[in-house]
Amino acid sequence: MREFPKIISVDDHVVEPPNVWQDRLPAKYKDVGPRVLRAPVKEMTFIGGKLTVVPGEPGDPGEPVDWWFYEDLRRPLMRLDAAVGHDRDDITIEGTTYEWMRPGAYQVAPRLEDMDANWIEASLCFPTFPRFCGQTFLEAKDHDLGKLCVEAYNDWMVEEWCGESNGRLIPLIIVPLWDAQLAAAEIRRNAARGVHAVCFSEIPPFLGLPSVHQADNYWDPFFAACADTDTVICMHIGSSSKMPSTSADAPPAVGSTLTFANACYSLVDWLMCGAFNRFPNLQIAYSEGQIGWIPYVLERADVVWQENRAWGGVAEKVLEPPSQLFRDHVYGCFFDDAHGLRSIEDIGVENVTYESDYPHSDSTWPRTREIAEAQTKGLDDDVIVKIMRGNAIKMLSLDVPE
Repeated sequence: MREFPKIISVDDHVVEPPNVWQDRLPAKYKDVGPRVLRAPVKEMTFIGGKLTVVPGEPGDPGEPVDWWFYEDLRRPLMRLDAAVGHDRDDITIEGTTYEWMRPGAYQVAPRLEDMDANWIEASLCFPTFPRFCGQTFLEAKDHDLGKLCVEAYNDWMVEEWCGESNGRLIPLIIVPLWDAQLAAAEIRRNAARGVHAVCFSEIPPFLGLPSVHQADNYWDPFFAACADTDTVICMHIGSSSKMPSTSADAPPAVGSTLTFANACYSLVDWLMCGAFNRFPNLQIAYSEGQIGWIPYVLERADVVWQENRAWGGVAEKVLEPPSQLFRDHVYGCFFDDAHGLRSIEDIGVENVTYESDYPHSDSTWPRTREIAEAQTKGLDDDVIVKIMRGNAIKMLSLDVPE
């Protein structure tokens, strides 16, 4: 290979600037909609994997940090939100300010510069304040306001964050999760302006929502809109608001090791729910879930489908082997998975994408190219091109050369 292919990262993140909702919500919502205020931290506890943070009043003792205020929610900007450019020993669970963050976390021009330094041609960015699939607005009291907040975020995402990037930042929208019809309408509204990716929860029942197995096919309007518009459903680890672990007193390292588990459970849900047979054009993607676990899950799912479908509840709705459904409908994503790369043929070279996870603490920035080259050493050139960019281009309907 003459030169390593430019990377299209399908999992990065954006920290929303303070003005996103204040510039777009009706005036009557200015004091209750999302806004940023600066205040010290009064109390912070981390128990059973749950972080609780309470703001003090301006002028109280302590270092001031930036907070998102929304209805009764008080969420500080966290160092974990934008860790790149800082020493790993400084990346602790504590609040911070925009000034502490690298500007590329929330500004377009510095982000493009950091992408240049990292050999990244294009980037798909998940939300921060709305959380990975917009749970913040699902959990809010006022869903009329929540719908306006969803639309405001998407307008900012399309018009500013991506619109000012000359196509290098790829739009990824959120939807009103509490209503499948509203979600479908938001898909179609944004598809009309070139959007082909949406956030969704890996396990909706963890958010109090119907599952993908729901008897009346609750999500079908949303699925139909995605299938009709070539909009891929992107599910980030943590998009169920519940990270896998084993007990309330297990250290965070246990959950961090098991981050792939919800993606694993979710994939089996999708393979066994019948949605891919109802919507042959539907595509889904798993972000930051890694890929090494996939071959066994497909092997096991095929055995269950073949041997147990008479009593397993899938005979009439899953009409092809799950492994074939995976190859036709699903993308995995990795940034650190040597085992997965050794199994690339079993997974499917057409089903694997790459990420840099900028600006999170796991990010490979600014060494993403170096690490990617080392990870893929020994693979055929055409496979490397597919993993680094070709598959992402297909997944996201991008108009760029493969």
